[in-house]
Formats: sequence, C-alpha cells, structure tokens
Amino acid sequence: MNASTILPAGKLPNALLDELLRRFPSHDPRLIVGPQMGVDAAVIDFGATYLVAKTDPITFATDAIGWYAVNVNANDIAVMGGTPRWFLATALLPEGKTTPALAEAIYDQLAAACAELGVALAGGHTEITVGLDRPIIVGAMLGEVEPARLVRSSGVRPGDSIVLVGSAAIEGTAIIARERERELLDLGFDPALVRRSQAFLYDPGISVVRAARLATQAAAVHAMHDPTEGGLATGLWEMAQASGVGLAIDFDAVPVAPETQALCDAFGLDPLGVIASGALLVALAAEEAPRLQAELADAGLTAAVIGRAVVPEEGLTARRGGRPTAFPRFPVDEIARLFA
Repeated sequence: MNASTILPAGKLPNALLDELLRRFPSHDPRLIVGPQMGVDAAVIDFGATYLVAKTDPITFATDAIGWYAVNVNANDIAVMGGTPRWFLATALLPEGKTTPALAEAIYDQLAAACAELGVALAGGHTEITVGLDRPIIVGAMLGEVEPARLVRSSGVRPGDSIVLVGSAAIEGTAIIARERERELLDLGFDPALVRRSQAFLYDPGISVVRAARLATQAAAVHAMHDPTEGGLATGLWEMAQASGVGLAIDFDAVPVAPETQALCDAFGLDPLGVIASGALLVALAAEEAPRLQAELADAGLTAAVIGRAVVPEEGLTARRGGRPTAFPRFPVDEIARLFA
C-alpha cells in the first residue's frame, strides 16, 4: 500500500493494522493477551483474577449512542469469558449543537445500559469539542475472569464446529431503521416493520453478554468472538486470523431476519457485511455443538451450526446460494455507504 493512499472511513485495512500491531511486542509477563488481529480485549494478570480491558468508540450518528457504547464494550469482555464490571466513557459533544437535553439523554442511556448489565460507571470525561457534527463516545470497559475460565478468540481448532448465536446484522438493522426512517416510509415500508426494526437495538438486542455466559456454562467452548464492524463475514475472518485456521462456512445456514433482509435490500447492502453486534460466534468440538444448541434453545436463544474449522492450508471457503463461492470480504462496513 502506498504511504500516501487516502484510506476510507472505518477500520484500518487488516494488513496495515496487523503490521502496526506487530511493532509492539510485549515484555510484560503480566500481559496475558495483548494487541493482535481478531482479539477482542486485553487480559492482564492481577493474581487470583485476570483483568479484562476493552475500549471501543461509537462514531456513527445515532439517537442511542450511550446504549451502544456500554453494550458493544461489554460484549468484548463477555466473549473472553469475563464479567463486565466497570465502565468509563469519554463523551465528545459537538460545538454549536449541544444542549443540556442532549447531554442528559446520553447520560440516561449510559445509566440504563449499565444498570441492565450490573456495570458501574467508574469515570470518564465529557466536553464540547470543536469540529464535530455529532456526538462521539469512546468507551472503556473493565471486567474480571478467573484464569481457568478465560476464553480466547484465538482458540479455534481444526475440526471445530462454528456456531452462530443470533442472526446477521442485528445492530445494522436497528441503525438503518433509526437513521433512515423517513426514506423507508417514503419507499412504502410498513410503519410496523420499521418500528420492529428500530427495536432490534433491544429485542433481540445488541448484547451478547448473557449468550456468552450461557455458552461457557453449557459446553467446553474453545473460542468466542462477537462480529461488529464489517459484519459477520469479517468477524469470521478475524476469528480465523487470530487462530491460524481455515474455515469452511455455509452462509445459507446463517439466519437473517426478514426485517434485516428487507432493509438491506432497500439500500443495496449485503447483510453479511453489515455491522453485527448482537451475534455471537462460538467454536467448539463438533460433538459438543448439539448440547450447546439445546441449552441455548431452552434459554430462548437460537444457535445455528454454520460451518467448521479446517487446517490453515485449506484457507477460507464458502457456500452461498447453494454453490461454492469466494469468501465474502468487506474492507469497509456496508452500512458506511448510508453515511457517506
């Protein structure tokens, strides 16, 4: 890549980010999990427990930014097997647009999300910032996990079943419906469908904390990962990259809610590449998968086996529409096109 290339909005290209992260080898024996492609959170040895630490921003325009900030950070603690405990938020509010009502709404959302997860707001920073056209929140979540219960996204083994808990593009469905409501209604969408899609933020919801906890209780989980920016396809790629394995994925087995498909079709988006908080990827021995599915079903959660891990030499392969196809790649999240 040319050093003067102008990069698009969203995550840095994977190859560039991987190169940058490799410049920081750890010399601290207490850093159990450090920066690496496809890894959800840092893990630091605190003796009897490990501290699990994650930071993630919410940068897109949304009327529920506080709710997103808490939940997406909590998810990354949960998929490491940890329990989210403490949240810090840096809230950057736009000059010339910030009112007391806006600040109050954001803090109400932070409070509600923390209360639902049993998380304490431990600190942070709030300011009105020059040059912004919308609020931005940079969240940091801290959690704990017993050393023996730590789960890594890098733990996938050849032969493992890959299970998807939830469906594709849950978060994206809520964002599209909330940010493009007027356009959808003008296109003739049923208002009830739009309202249901907006409510995807809460039902089925973007949190995977409960699902991750139930998964580790139900079976011997090798790895978990929550796909976010870049959608389910990118989450699978990250999991494979972190673990050094290949994947054979049947995308026809991926559940896509009718509301999700309808909204993606309206804007020409591929659900597999749309921001995907609310889904949980689990890797475990193939013989364990039926028990995991049964336990999750008893808790009211859907779980589908969507593929298997293979040796790295086999790479990433996919089936879609009943036939083999190239593994889908999304260098930029599909939803970014709505905000271009």
